[in-house]
Amino acid sequence: MTRETPARGDMRELVAYFLRLGFLGFGGPVALVGQMERELVADRGWLSREQMREAIAICQSLPGPLAIQVGIYIAWLRCGFWGAWAGGWAFILPNFVIVAALGALYVHLGDLKAVTGIFYGVSPAVIALILHSCWRLARLGMEDYLQWAIAAVCLVVTVVLQAEVALLFLGAGLVGILWYGNLFRKAPPAVSVVALPIAAPVALQLAPVAAASTLTKLGLFFLKAGSLTFGSGLVIVPFLEQGLVQQFGWLDERQFLIAVAVGMISPGPVVITATFVGYVVAGFWGSLVSTVGIFLPSFLLVLVAAPLLARHRGNPNVQGFVKGAYAAAIGTILGASVLLGRIAIGDWLTALVGIASLAVLFRWKVNNPLLIAVTAAVGLVAYPLLQPDWVMVK
Repeated sequence: MTRETPARGDMRELVAYFLRLGFLGFGGPVALVGQMERELVADRGWLSREQMREAIAICQSLPGPLAIQVGIYIAWLRCGFWGAWAGGWAFILPNFVIVAALGALYVHLGDLKAVTGIFYGVSPAVIALILHSCWRLARLGMEDYLQWAIAAVCLVVTVVLQAEVALLFLGAGLVGILWYGNLFRKAPPAVSVVALPIAAPVALQLAPVAAASTLTKLGLFFLKAGSLTFGSGLVIVPFLEQGLVQQFGWLDERQFLIAVAVGMISPGPVVITATFVGYVVAGFWGSLVSTVGIFLPSFLLVLVAAPLLARHRGNPNVQGFVKGAYAAAIGTILGASVLLGRIAIGDWLTALVGIASLAVLFRWKVNNPLLIAVTAAVGLVAYPLLQPDWVMVK
């Protein structure tokens, strides 16, 4: 581990940088992390290449959106504890403003046929985006047959039982510890570190989600969700579907797909979907509470667990938990795609849009906003002509 840290930077410069990154940060976590590496290592010299590699490795070992956590970690290196809070929330703020505004527009205009037509075309494209991202994640982190077996079990459980995703992740992480770790071969000094990524989901799993007000329910629900996004922000999709649609009934299936689409086409991580959901459910304050809830675990994990993982991330038990949880992420994303595909694809045109979108994503490097814009145009033209009865309108 690199113990040296760069010279302390100017807090205003740090905040200004992350505000700009949050506003212009399209392309997903890999693109955002790559942009930070180019600008902060090569151009500005805020940290060394070794520190950047270490930041990525540590944040990949924690639940939460990777790009946000890498940004928090860099801000901590640059400006200390308060710099991490200032830089992290500056990174999130532009995403919050954009998605909350989209939520307000949807609440006031969502019953228009034009809006329904847009999401008639966009919904199958969202399924294609999820599947393509899942394929990329599988190429990066799936290493052996056990991980694929874990993914297959999580896929089946998600589709058939629509089970609580937290239990799948915990079980997969424990299997990873038992198979890849050395828990029963010897007692390593860093075994206790394994409890860090497990502790947050366990504590939040036991927390009473039912509360006196909708805002409290939203806050607790997204606080729990924020601790379960191992591997990619897309992992939150099946968890949100189970909670928002099945458990609480705050959204119907069509509204949920719209929320996922907004999260995928806006700058920042997919988990910014929470902001849109919060606005639809409880207005501006709902969006604020949901946003704080979904991102707060990232700050706590980076500031508390990251320094420990930096010392012990070579521990086989830590690595085993991460491998098991990563495999569960792949399985639950695929399961969510199956469940959401039943809602998004209901006729020949939506099936064609979904297949064509997937083919385009695999053949060419098309960015998310462009794909969404094209499929939205298809929906606007086709919906008034076909008038599909199966499409659920708000």
